Amino acid sequence: MSKDYTTLEQIINQDPVFGQLSFNDHEQVVFCNDKDTGLKAIIGIHNTVLGPALGGTRMWNYGNEWSALNDALRLSRGMTYKSAITGLNLGGGKAVIIGDAKTQKTPEMMRKFGEFVHSLSGKYITAEDVGMTTEDMDTVREITPYVTGISESKGGAGNPSPITAYGVFNGMKAAAKYKFGSDVLEDKVIFVEGIGNVGEALVEYLTQEGAKVTIADINRERLEEVRDKYGATIYEGADLHAEPMDIYAPCALGATINDNTITKLQASIIAGAANNQLADENKHGMLLQQRGIVYAPDFLINAGGIINVYAELEGYDRAEIMRKTENIYTTTIEILNKAEQNRITTHSAALQIAQARIDARRAEQQG
Repeated sequence: MSKDYTTLEQIINQDPVFGQLSFNDHEQVVFCNDKDTGLKAIIGIHNTVLGPALGGTRMWNYGNEWSALNDALRLSRGMTYKSAITGLNLGGGKAVIIGDAKTQKTPEMMRKFGEFVHSLSGKYITAEDVGMTTEDMDTVREITPYVTGISESKGGAGNPSPITAYGVFNGMKAAAKYKFGSDVLEDKVIFVEGIGNVGEALVEYLTQEGAKVTIADINRERLEEVRDKYGATIYEGADLHAEPMDIYAPCALGATINDNTITKLQASIIAGAANNQLADENKHGMLLQQRGIVYAPDFLINAGGIINVYAELEGYDRAEIMRKTENIYTTTIEILNKAEQNRITTHSAALQIAQARIDARRAEQQG
């Protein structure tokens, strides 16, 4: 009996939500469960000062529920700063569904998830992310209006992946301009890790510019498909991060810049689409700075997707989507210069700008 009590006491002392390292004064965390459809989801609402919390839903076969919670918290926080630094009147939120998207996802599950989203009365607006498709968002839309990224045939902006990639491409060119003195990527050695929809679109932009692109992914069939389509080289080695390269573009899951990889990395620039690329944003941001590796903050340069879906809420056209996405180039240059002038990391410089906009809006609301 004492053993059970000790175990319970240990569980209680873990503070499963508020005590999480990734908990950053989140406004609301919603746990969603439905036995009939098998839905187990977590919605993280980080901040709604600038507007409703907009962020995609990710379906992933997490190793445990703690990992899912951590991901939801980290991703929703990132969305707050992504919208703020991009000048959008949106807050930050994100949802994760625990499960295998290929074998466990059903239309019934998507509709049930839509019910949970709808219960928040617009405080959270969802969209697609890893493991989700535009068709899934169309299904959620059957239940709730609080969803973006629906099919163009249904009045939406469609798949945001190409616009996300275009933003990363612009951020990468800005980082190249800062580091090399020219934003021309022709003949630059670029490793793209993660060849999903965004990764493939990025490869297309890079190969069109004449970059020497190497691709890596856990899906061999996908690699061969992209190789054949764009002429990229498949990475066959054992330690990608130790390879000589000009630019490293992480486009899969986060935290690939960590204690194991950061000392081996030989890239001059890190600029990719993945969220939360730094496992420890303070520690690893500082180490990159010390090593002279230019880090283009992920939540800035991968903001093309949210710009795309925001168009559904604000009603602006394709030309305006592209203009706002191209502005990522200018903002990236500003942040890299700000970091150098103030002797802080690029991640810190980006956070400061984003937080200043949130603080100013909060002051207006309170005044």
